Amino acid sequence: MKCAVIGTGYVGLVTGACFADMGNDVWCIDIDRDKIEGLKRGVLPIYEPGLEEIVKINYDEGRLRFTTDLKEGISGVTFAFIAVGTPSDEDGSADLQHVINVAREIGRNMEEYIIIIDKSTVPVGTAEKVRQAVRDELDKRGRGEIESDVVSNPEFLTEGSAVEDFIRPDRVIIGADNQRAADMMRELYSTFMRKEDRVMVMDIPSAELSKYAANAMLATRISFMNELASLCELTGADIESVRRGIGSDGRIGNAFLYAGIGYGGSCFPKDVKALIHTLKDHGFEAEILSSVESVN
Repeated sequence: MKCAVIGTGYVGLVTGACFADMGNDVWCIDIDRDKIEGLKRGVLPIYEPGLEEIVKINYDEGRLRFTTDLKEGISGVTFAFIAVGTPSDEDGSADLQHVINVAREIGRNMEEYIIIIDKSTVPVGTAEKVRQAVRDELDKRGRGEIESDVVSNPEFLTEGSAVEDFIRPDRVIIGADNQRAADMMRELYSTFMRKEDRVMVMDIPSAELSKYAANAMLATRISFMNELASLCELTGADIESVRRGIGSDGRIGNAFLYAGIGYGGSCFPKDVKALIHTLKDHGFEAEILSSVESVN
């Protein structure tokens, strides 16, 4: 299958390289000319175990290509992944300007049906904004007859194991509003599901919310354990013993039950802020997540 991935950061490059490694023809597109020229020479902008080898093999074999020209990159493709940054705005909301700009560029340049996939972490309602941005540009060109579908396909990659996470995922969430798009996405991911089908198809808003909800839940566990560690210090209890006591409960498990300096990185802080902002936008005070952020 033919795919384009717009954005060659952490998510975009892993996505493009892994799809190419499964035999797909992939164009990776980025506005950063230095980054694209570096990738052509085998210089990656990020380090991830196994990624450099996958990029080199698939670039040398012609399945993985790099360009700054979006029109060239999306020509003839069936799938176009949007994998650009959504940093926190001043009010904590996700800044969608890069996502919408890419959607507009797709609308300005597409000549045939494409499934446009939100791979970036975005709030509920973004798919509809992407759909409208594409449609507006097609209408301006007088090409309103060109069809497209917009799908939500959030990433669940962990730094240090991203390639493994992509190739052997816990789950692949696909948010689609019609059977055609859902079936085509299933087919695209089928090479990763030979032993067990872990594709979960749902409505688009549920898929969009799933990524934020997952990260917020993990952040909540971290903040809870840090607060519990403070109580252990005051009462003479041992947090490691308490952790093992909690984690042995099959309903809870051991993941993210370690007390420490708090959550950080590129995802948890901004995703918690964005979910708080979404809740407040809908009239909720977000008391639990506000406390999670405060404890952190």
